Amino acid sequence: MNVAVGIDDVYESELVDASEAGPAPKRVVAGYGFWIFLLSDIVMFSALFASYAVLAKATAGGPTAAQLFNQQNVAMETAFLLLSSYACGLMSLSINSQNYFRTFLGAGITFLLGAAFLTLELREFHGMIAIGATPQRSAFLSAFFTLVGCHGLHVTVGLIWLVLMMVQLAMWGFRPVVERRLLCFALFWHALDIIWVLIFTVVYLMGVLR
Repeated sequence: MNVAVGIDDVYESELVDASEAGPAPKRVVAGYGFWIFLLSDIVMFSALFASYAVLAKATAGGPTAAQLFNQQNVAMETAFLLLSSYACGLMSLSINSQNYFRTFLGAGITFLLGAAFLTLELREFHGMIAIGATPQRSAFLSAFFTLVGCHGLHVTVGLIWLVLMMVQLAMWGFRPVVERRLLCFALFWHALDIIWVLIFTVVYLMGVLR
């Protein structure tokens, strides 16, 4: 009986301590919400990957992956995005030390490499469409343009986000809200890098080997 009473007392004490602590800090809430957003994004890309895997051979007599993909162009895209992720990591370290010059430098390099990646991807799309390899040509091309285009759209949003964050940093400095948003951007950018590695492997590399 005394043991049960003792457990109840400890439990009530913990509840009192938790209630006195108040709500979770905004930094924790925002971080938790952003992780939910990233996980939902990963679920969406998983569905797109599954659709592509099913439709990869449904060319309807049209051009195949091996005929369309330029491995040199894809290698350059991959290199640009990997390097941009490295620059973004350096930017994150500079944010933690609140170094303005290195933060802007890392952000600038990240933006330029990301823009170079996007330019190459758009050039690839333009070249494919110019020879009639449009999304309407086959189920394979529909799945390809949807998956790779969705990633490119995310990169575009990331670049716009980065520019806005640099404007906020210049205006407000290293306020907690600015630091939090910059670190959320870095997490988002690294996630895009991981997704691209999967696209490179599943779409481009395995597409040529088929």
